[in-house]
Amino acid sequence: MDNQDDQGIFKEIERLQKKLLAATLPSDLRQKAQEQIDRINLAIKYGANFSQIDIVNKYIDWIVNLPWETTTEDILDLNHAKNILDKNHYGLEKIKNRILEYLSILTLQKQKSNLTTYHAPGLFFVGLVGTGKTSFAISLAEALGRKFVRIPFGGLSSALDLRGQSKTTPEAEPGLIIRALRKTASKNPVILLDELDRIAPEARPEIMGVLIELLDPAQNINFTDYFIDYPFDLRQAIFVATANNTNNISTAVLDRLEVITMPSYTDEEKIAIAKNYLLPRLLKESGLTEQNLKIDDNLWLKLTRPLGFDAGLRSLERTIEGIVRKVAFKIVSGQGTSFLIDETNFKEYIS
Repeated sequence: MDNQDDQGIFKEIERLQKKLLAATLPSDLRQKAQEQIDRINLAIKYGANFSQIDIVNKYIDWIVNLPWETTTEDILDLNHAKNILDKNHYGLEKIKNRILEYLSILTLQKQKSNLTTYHAPGLFFVGLVGTGKTSFAISLAEALGRKFVRIPFGGLSSALDLRGQSKTTPEAEPGLIIRALRKTASKNPVILLDELDRIAPEARPEIMGVLIELLDPAQNINFTDYFIDYPFDLRQAIFVATANNTNNISTAVLDRLEVITMPSYTDEEKIAIAKNYLLPRLLKESGLTEQNLKIDDNLWLKLTRPLGFDAGLRSLERTIEGIVRKVAFKIVSGQGTSFLIDETNFKEYIS
C-alpha cells in the first residue's frame, strides 16, 4: 500500500473518530467502537491492509445514528385523542373507546409512577382485510404525537430479518427493529408489526420467539440485534400488531397483547366512510376538487357491492381510486373539467 492509500485510510479513521466522539452513546458502547478503530489504526501502522475498515465504518454509522436517548414528548390528552379518532374513523365507537382506555392507562402510569418507561400492553387488531387495523395504529401514533413505523411480516422468512446479522461480512445489516428505530429517530415510536399471520410457516417458531422478547417488558429492556451487538432498551416503544386471524399466533405472543377484534362494516357505514373520508382524501391526493368530480347518491350502493358483500373497505377504495384516475385523465386530455358519475355512465369509470 502506497503513501497515498495510507493517507486516505488514516483520514477515514480520523473521520470515524470524530463521528464517534460527537455522538450520544452509552459509554461502554463508545468504548467498544473505539477499540475497533484502534485495532484498524494499529494494523495500518504496521503495514497491514486492513480490509475490515468498511465493516467498522458501517457499524459506527449505525450506532451513532440510533436514538439511544432521543424521545418525542407524549400528548396524553383524551380530548385531543378523541378528536383524532373521530377525524380519521367513522363509527367504530367500541374500538375508539378501547384506544381511549389504553391512553388512560398510559396517562395514569405517567402521573403516578413518575417513570420515563411507562407503557401498557401492546395492542393486537384482528379482523378481515380493509376493516381499519392499520389505520387505527396510525391514529394511535398521531393521538400520542409519536413517530410511526410499519414492519411488514407478510412472507417474513427468518428471525434474522428482525434481529439482524453479525457484522462479520460487508453485506451484514441490522434487523428490521433497529432499522425502524433509525428511521423514526426516536426511542419511543409506535411500531406496527403488520400481518403476523402471514409469516412463512418454516420461520414461525423462531420469529414468535423474537416477538415474545419484543413484547415482554421484562425482556425488551435488553433487545440485542446481532449486527449492533449491544442491548437496546425498547420499553418506551409501543408495539401494535395486526392479523386477519389468530390461528397461527403462538399463545405466548397472544398473552402479551391486548386483542381487539375489528368488526365488519355495514353497507351504510361503508357508504358514509366513502363519501366523507375516502373520496375527499383521494380527490385531494390527486389534485382534484369536488367541482371536478361528483358521484350521484343513488350510485353508492352499487359501488359498495360490485361483487357481493365485502367486510372491509379495500375494494371500495380501489373502485373510487379508479374513478378518480379516469376523471383525472379526462381533465388532462381536454375532455372536460366537471364530471358527474351516475347510473347511466358509471361502468365507463370502473371498467
